Amino acid sequence: MRTRLLLSLALTLGPGLHGVSQAQATEPLRVGFVCPLSGGSADFGRSAQIGAELAIQEINEVGGYMGRPLALVSRDDKATPDEGRRAAEDLVLKEKVAFTVGYCNTGVALKSLDVFQQHQHLLMVAVATGSAVTAQFPAPESFIFRLSPRDTLQADFLVRDATRRRGLRRIAVFADRTAYGEGGLADVKRFLAEQNLQPAYVARFDLGVGSLVEEVKAAQAAGADAIIGYSVGPELATLAAARQQARFTGPLYGPWPMSFRTVWDKSGGAVEGGMMVQSIVPDLSNERRSSFIARLKRQAGNAPVSSLMAAAQTYDAVHLMMRAVFQTRGDTRGPALKAALENLAQPYAGVVTTHDQPFSARDHDAFTLNMIWLATWRGGALQYVYADDAKKAAVIRRKTQ
Repeated sequence: MRTRLLLSLALTLGPGLHGVSQAQATEPLRVGFVCPLSGGSADFGRSAQIGAELAIQEINEVGGYMGRPLALVSRDDKATPDEGRRAAEDLVLKEKVAFTVGYCNTGVALKSLDVFQQHQHLLMVAVATGSAVTAQFPAPESFIFRLSPRDTLQADFLVRDATRRRGLRRIAVFADRTAYGEGGLADVKRFLAEQNLQPAYVARFDLGVGSLVEEVKAAQAAGADAIIGYSVGPELATLAAARQQARFTGPLYGPWPMSFRTVWDKSGGAVEGGMMVQSIVPDLSNERRSSFIARLKRQAGNAPVSSLMAAAQTYDAVHLMMRAVFQTRGDTRGPALKAALENLAQPYAGVVTTHDQPFSARDHDAFTLNMIWLATWRGGALQYVYADDAKKAAVIRRKTQ
């Protein structure tokens, strides 16, 4: 399938190498990659790296870009903003990679965005979901694009399920004190307010918090009938364990990091029944996805893939960027890639979904509300919450305006 895809692109978009010297035409096309490969967020950073490596390998197996192999230039941001900025400066100014894919943590990304913007270097954010990431610069001038569902969508999605579908009215919100938690809390409050609701209880906590049992008990005392948690994997595991210890019987919701395998492991399975937003849910009846999952496992070897979503979105991001490179006939300057992404000539049939005109000059987020799902932990595996969603999963969901 990938062979046919790239050969089709080459034939359709032509063999010319715009603005590339003959010497450059034989050198590797270097792709920047930055995510946390160590530290507390390494579980989804390494998953993203495996997805990027698989995409690079597949593209190289069919000739790369017009005979030029792709080379992944990886940097570890260690989930710290200063390190993320150093990685951005290294990739853009020293390594001079063609474009960059990455960033898992919202706060880390926000500290680095102006490096890409000031140097007109194309950044495709494949994992980080903080709403501010694509809002920092106006889209018509921005070189920042995203291939993950932003938190504004996720918060809206979760609030809709809790209040409209289940009729719950007293929602407790647990959010960490990072930029990610701050943005998630603001988004949840906004969508509750649209229904004339306020949080029944709000808990704030630092990363690394050891227990949230007392906070969950306080939420119970406030009459909360559901919890929405906004944090990364380890802290969501702590919240799930606290909910179990406090015998809180209302549903537990969270954004996509609740799907990390490490959340199940660290909570000792206490996250059973917890529900979270996903762009992709393991579905062996879907041939395209089952094939991708098998290839991903082979690529990972003995390494765990803690987040299918991070791996799949990053894999799609690399392939989508190559569509842009083919469309520009090898011109990897930021303005050329930006124009190509905003006006993609052909849809990209990815493993997460089919991206048909995912971006425009006024919108650099590829996902809309209709493209995400509600998943849950059942017996240590991720599954669709609703049977109807599982039946509809094979139907392509394209971006709406």
